[in-house]
Formats: sequence, C-alpha cells, structure tokens
Amino acid sequence: MSHLTEVTNVKAKASKKTTSMETRIRRAGILFALPWIIGLLAFYAYPLFSSMYYSLTNYNVISPSQWIGFENYITLFNDDLFWKGLKNTLAYALMQVPLAIMFGVTLAMLLNLPVFGQGFLRTVFFLPSLLPVIATTILWQWLLNPQFGLVNAFLEKIGITGPGWLGDTTWSKPSLVIMTLWVLGNSILIYLAGLQDISKDYYEAADIDGANWLQKTFHITIPLLTPVIFFNMIMGVIHALQEFTLPYALTYGTGNPAESLLFYSMYLYNNAFLYMKMGYASAMAWILFVVVMLITVVLLKSSGKWVFYQGDD
Repeated sequence: MSHLTEVTNVKAKASKKTTSMETRIRRAGILFALPWIIGLLAFYAYPLFSSMYYSLTNYNVISPSQWIGFENYITLFNDDLFWKGLKNTLAYALMQVPLAIMFGVTLAMLLNLPVFGQGFLRTVFFLPSLLPVIATTILWQWLLNPQFGLVNAFLEKIGITGPGWLGDTTWSKPSLVIMTLWVLGNSILIYLAGLQDISKDYYEAADIDGANWLQKTFHITIPLLTPVIFFNMIMGVIHALQEFTLPYALTYGTGNPAESLLFYSMYLYNNAFLYMKMGYASAMAWILFVVVMLITVVLLKSSGKWVFYQGDD
C-alpha cells in the first residue's frame, strides 16, 4: 500500500514538473513574440481601426473629430477628382500589369538560357531596381523630353515624329508604364526561380516526342510557371493600384498634364496632408482597400482555371 502511495506521489510530482516546464516555455514564447505583438498592435491594428473610425468623422488633425456618419463616402461619390483619380489608376493598372508580366517572363526566359556572361547579364537587368525613384524620375524626364530627349532623337533618325510623352495627355500614362518596365528586376528574379524549379524531366520527355522550343515554351514552361505568374500578378495589381511616388515626383503632386497623372493615392495624400481632410482621406483609403480586395478575390477565384502545378493531373 505504501509502495502504491509512493508511486502515485512520484507521478504527481512529475506531472507538476511537466506542467511547470510547459508554463515556462509558453511564457518564454510569449516574451520572445512580445516585440512583434506590440509592433502589430501599435503600427497595424491601431492605425487600421483608427482610420475606420476617422472615415466616419470630420477630422483635420488639429481639432477634435466630429462624427458625421457616411457623409465622407457620399461626398466622395460626388467628387469629380475622386472619379478621375480612380479612372487614371485603373487605366494605368490595366496597361502596366499585363505588360510587366509579358516583359518579365520573356526576359527571365532569355536570362535563363545557358549563355556566356549569364551572371553579368542578370546583374545588369537587376540593377535598375536598386536605383532610388527620384533618380529614375530625373533620368526618364530627360530621356522622354519632347525637344531634346534621346528617345525622340532616335525616333527622328528613323523618320518617326516622337510624341509629347509626359507633356501629352494621351501618352502620359504609357510613359509612366515604360518607366516601370525598366525596373522589373525583382519580378524577374522570382520568374527565374520559378523557371529553375521546373523539372527537366518534362523537357526530356518532350524532346523524345520531337517537340520544338516553341511547343515546349507554350505547353511546358508557361503552364508550369503560372503559379509564379499568378503571384506576381496579385502583387503587381496591388502595387499598381497604390502607385504614388513616381507620378508624384514627375508632376510635383499636380497630376498634370490636365490631371491625366492624378492617381488615386496622390489625391488621397493631398486630402490628408495638404488639405488636412484626414477623415475624407481615411474614407478614400477604405474604398481603395475594398477595391483591392475585390480584384484579389476575383483573381483568386479564377486561378483554378489557369494556374497549374507540377504533379497535377
């Protein structure tokens, strides 16, 4: 009987020791995660819920906020500049995202070829993405200058009259797209990683069947690269809809010519920090969030029809 009691006591002590150890481990884990949790609450959660509240108020930072309900949203839908900024942004995204994917995939496939100086060429194509946006802006303003820019000078040499580029409402957004296509280094790296992940067995089987390079490209490479294309598409759409720095630096915040480069984020910034209409700008931010989420959901729903993975039947 005493032996049974002793065994029970030993088990109870071991159980308490295990529970105590688990508690210490849990506390240590929380302690290590605490800086991240504080950062999440302070820099993400608090601004998020604050902007939701301020979007329903009349708030100019200086004086206390005044609750006005959905008046900011109603005013926005009757604001011509709001619609112009949204239209410009969507038009830019529709041009920039597909072209960025096509150019990115093409360049990645070329840079994946086993040629002499492959590493050097990859470095050259990646370097522009390291340049500051302001430096890129100054460079392209000079290249696309209608009077003495190198682009129009080259076009003149081959008998073509160059457009006004950034000074022309028709060509201003295409000019911006051209600038962004010059800094595709990050997406090219992702495409290269995806290309190198494709198993060589597919190409060997295609060679046995007598497939040429074009057939292998459209029946093996591109289908198996669609997961990477899909990722870059999502990220590209989000970035394009939030485009701010380049058009703001090009136009000094005016959106000229004729507000053709007045992007949604620029108008949001102007309302928040120039006109001090923080509640109005918060409402704009939430509308942008909803638009981005809707487009992302649509792309996610459609991905099952065109995104293929290795090993899928």
